[in-house]
Amino acid sequence: MADPFRFDLIPPGAGVLCALSGGADSMYLLCRLLDGRERYGWTVYAAHLNHGLRLTAQRDEDFVRDWCRKQNVPLYTYHDNVEEYAFREKLSVEEAGRVLRYRFLEDTAWELGCAEHPVLIATGHHAGDNAETVLMNLIRGCGLNGLTGIPERRGNVVRPMLDITRRDIEDYLKEHGVPHAEDETNADPAYTRNKVRLRLLPLLEELNPRAAAHIAAAARRVREDEQELSRQAALAAAQALDVPEGVAVNVQALRELPRPIALRACAQLLNRAGLGGEAVHLEQLLCLAQGDDPSARLNVPGGGARRQYELLVLSRQAAPEPEPPASMELVEGESRWGSWTVRCIRAECPGKAYVSPQEFYLKPGRYLIRPRREGDTITLGRRPEKSLKRLMIDARVPAALRERIPVLALGAQVAAAGGFGPERAFLAEPGQPAVHIILKTEENGLCIKT
Repeated sequence: MADPFRFDLIPPGAGVLCALSGGADSMYLLCRLLDGRERYGWTVYAAHLNHGLRLTAQRDEDFVRDWCRKQNVPLYTYHDNVEEYAFREKLSVEEAGRVLRYRFLEDTAWELGCAEHPVLIATGHHAGDNAETVLMNLIRGCGLNGLTGIPERRGNVVRPMLDITRRDIEDYLKEHGVPHAEDETNADPAYTRNKVRLRLLPLLEELNPRAAAHIAAAARRVREDEQELSRQAALAAAQALDVPEGVAVNVQALRELPRPIALRACAQLLNRAGLGGEAVHLEQLLCLAQGDDPSARLNVPGGGARRQYELLVLSRQAAPEPEPPASMELVEGESRWGSWTVRCIRAECPGKAYVSPQEFYLKPGRYLIRPRREGDTITLGRRPEKSLKRLMIDARVPAALRERIPVLALGAQVAAAGGFGPERAFLAEPGQPAVHIILKTEENGLCIKT
């Protein structure tokens, strides 16, 4: 029968740091790593965090120290106050212990290794731990990723025991006469994981003694599916462009995808933009891309997303949009109104009053430069009268920019709109006194198609 211990996760001649608590799982791990030391030339180290949570914590440290000395394994220990850290960081004691343990392991591995020969970290997670993780995620509610269980490799952390059951471990330790220290908190039903381990998993193993191994094997298959779906999603997410405020992608790239892949692409886009999000945000983001509202918005942790017609823009938290420029009287010469320059010169109207949407001749008058107002209408050339709002929507002007387009008004009437052109009734007559208007903008992303 093939050895289920994954020796292949650690290259020959590598350095490996064993996370050693002194419990049965970690003692089995150290013994198998020592097998690898003989077979593959590994350099084996051990690290033990004394968290000080139990009266027997010092007993465990003394135990692993003595065992490592006998096996000629360099041991690195560290004392930390887990309860104090948990209180300070507002974490559960269990989570605080995990954070401090991995921090200690990473620091130790970094000190032992170098760029050319990094030291891997090996942990004693086994098939039972994997099954417990899958069951806990399932109970809490999760997507497919939550059913993938514990990864066999993440960064420089490897877990070569994920195919090994608790019974395999117990049988090995008994057969080889390997002692271990019992952690009495493992029997405390106050911890959710302990409830799953002590009550739920034994019940499942009554139905099938290989339940834990089968759940772990199913998690491995789910992980393979998840990796392939994520790979396909990454191809779509790669079409996005980095913009100053975050990330922008054409909504068509998401609309054409099957829903499972589209949701994963949304997750990757949020991550690329430096934003957070749960399953509900992914659903809302996909709806935003697939919806008909070309100016819809959505808040997500850390920022927001908005439709800009065929673009979906994800942006980090930014200052509120500034108010549009205040109304001002049009004077001769050049006037600055927001990102626009309005040039006004007294002149005689030539043969044609209309040159382009940006250049034309208006009848003399006391004009005001102001933002668009509700009810504003304009008649462009031979076209029928239309509201400025509808005109901007049809021209696909982003909602955030509509109040920043200058309107030239005489009283309550619109004489011209920046980028759209003049009101037909206000065009000067050839050979008559006029004001020559030239408008230019520096607004990024504004391309008005009239």
